[in-house]
Amino acid sequence: MSDSSNRDQPIEPVEPIFRSGFVSLVGRPNVGKSTLVNNVVGRKVSIVSDKPQTTRTKIRGVHTTSSSQIVLLDTPGIHRPRTLLGERCNERSVQTLREVDVVCLLVEADSPIGPGDRFIANLVKESRTPAILVVNKVDLADAAAVAKRLSDSSGLADFAAFVPISALTGDGVDLLVAEINARLPEGPEYYPGGVVTDQPEAVLVAELVREKLLAIAREELPHSIMVTAEAFEEEEQESFNRRGRKVEGSEEGSEEGGQDGESSAPEKEEILRFRVTIRVERDSQKGIVIGHKGSVLRDAGTAARVEAEQLLGARVYIENKVKVDPNWQRRGHALDRLGL
Repeated sequence: MSDSSNRDQPIEPVEPIFRSGFVSLVGRPNVGKSTLVNNVVGRKVSIVSDKPQTTRTKIRGVHTTSSSQIVLLDTPGIHRPRTLLGERCNERSVQTLREVDVVCLLVEADSPIGPGDRFIANLVKESRTPAILVVNKVDLADAAAVAKRLSDSSGLADFAAFVPISALTGDGVDLLVAEINARLPEGPEYYPGGVVTDQPEAVLVAELVREKLLAIAREELPHSIMVTAEAFEEEEQESFNRRGRKVEGSEEGSEEGGQDGESSAPEKEEILRFRVTIRVERDSQKGIVIGHKGSVLRDAGTAARVEAEQLLGARVYIENKVKVDPNWQRRGHALDRLGL
């Protein structure tokens, strides 16, 4: 009788476990951390360049499913610093090791394990944070090279898993995500569904301009370049018509400035306008950034605008200006002002 009544009682549904947490991607410069973040998130949130030390701040990319949320921190590559900026980039990367739930140490399949990899692995080991060894760029190496890299890496630290991937093609990325999820604690959604980054729009635009400048000027352009952006206030926007042109009576841009091109959006569409400042350390670098008759600045601005419109889902207007700021990356107060 008693057993029968118990069987008749409705069974309460079991709440599915939701896992969430923060994951730091660390490794030498140019090992593919930013490409991996973009691949996992499914959208570009971190700029990519073949120049080392492109990432200068912690960039959060958010990957959310019905059962988990991974918040990825794309950290600056750990390197031997030559400037105060380099020192601060290193400090940021090392600091995250103890603040996250999982660390992914990236090494390259097509390069032997070197002193830099060992140094970073030791930092990971000292942090005592659960760690995954990620062998990236398997698309550039044969199976024997990948196997050797996995073998050579096994003694670097006490890794919970070893995952070979190609952040560029996506091979192995799903397995890596599964390994990360398995090590995340139960937790809430830190970001609403649909959010893929916590970067402000102005920061994203500034980073896109920097990425395009690095791509266009390549070897000519020094790494000592800083790009910042600010959105126009509403009252300032009144001096622009719907095609992004300054209306009669407004102040013209200076000779070192450049406008990236016109946007023919109707007035009812959202138009985002940004004033971008590009800092270099010498007058000779200023000429490289501007280019012949403004060609480099114009092309970089146009490419950044097109991509920003795709990412932000709105028309974008960018006004560029180049400024010479000697030794900006060696002055503490300058870095503080720039948020670095």
